[in-house]
Amino acid sequence: MHYGIVAIKLTQDQVEDYLYHLKSLNKSPSESTFKHTIHGLRFMLNQYDLPYSYLKLPKLPRQKQLPVVLSKQEVYSMLEHCTLLKHKILIGLLYGCGLRCFEVRNIRLRDLDFDRQQLHVTQGKGKKPRYVPLSRHLVRGVKAYISAEKPKDWLFNGQPVERAGGDTSASLSAGFDSRYSQRGVQWAINQAVKRAGIAKRVTTHTLRHTYATHLLEDGLDIMSIKELMGHARLETTMLYLHSLSRLIRDRTA
Repeated sequence: MHYGIVAIKLTQDQVEDYLYHLKSLNKSPSESTFKHTIHGLRFMLNQYDLPYSYLKLPKLPRQKQLPVVLSKQEVYSMLEHCTLLKHKILIGLLYGCGLRCFEVRNIRLRDLDFDRQQLHVTQGKGKKPRYVPLSRHLVRGVKAYISAEKPKDWLFNGQPVERAGGDTSASLSAGFDSRYSQRGVQWAINQAVKRAGIAKRVTTHTLRHTYATHLLEDGLDIMSIKELMGHARLETTMLYLHSLSRLIRDRTA
């Protein structure tokens, strides 16, 4: 050991001096060693039921993780590997319109304007409505889905939960929400990712991050992306600039 004594006998000054010593090392493993030392001392204090302030342990800053972003080819592969048209359109809207999970679940037939190629997002975050464009490809796909599935109100419907014996009356009387469930949306994504052989962890928000990043890559200005995403603050949208910068560095390395 650095001081030749067991850790529980260290004074606050000794701990501070040693941590300063680790921070001052000009070696790549020093940061990792610093963090492991803090975690080790925390574990020791927990074992002796002592607070972190007993040794004046500093807080470790949490590292901000940049969002996972799919390539365009990965998105296309997901769509190609959807076995149901419903799932293909669902994933197509999440990516093609940059929707949140609850936004895609809240789409009603009346929100679709095929003539103007627009989707009215009425239940955005903070109840802030917005319009997002629908590509001609998405318009054709949504029309085909509506023709095949014939939804009456919600674009994506779920199923009532069956009780023992196949009884669904209990869930209907309890006010069953006929919208497609959040779990169902993520299940559809997981199945497409698995069949496409994509190793990345993909969620509904991954498709939203990917939408914004691809718009930046195609040259759309940040203020327009802010409005399309329904962000209240520009700082939130700026996260995608950092993500794009990382992608460009990785490609040119």
